Amino acid sequence: MAKTNYSYEKRGRELEKQKKQEEKRQKKLNKKNADNKEEESESKSSSDNSLEK
Repeated sequence: MAKTNYSYEKRGRELEKQKKQEEKRQKKLNKKNADNKEEESESKSSSDNSLEK
């Protein structure tokens, strides 16, 4: 009877975890960048309004 290769299975689980963590990290970075862009555009429009007055 064949013996189960637990180290191979463990490596697969570790790779899945790493992939999931990387996806989360990318999501956070994308969200952070989007928030920064919104803040910049809001501050620019606020400064433009103050110049018009």
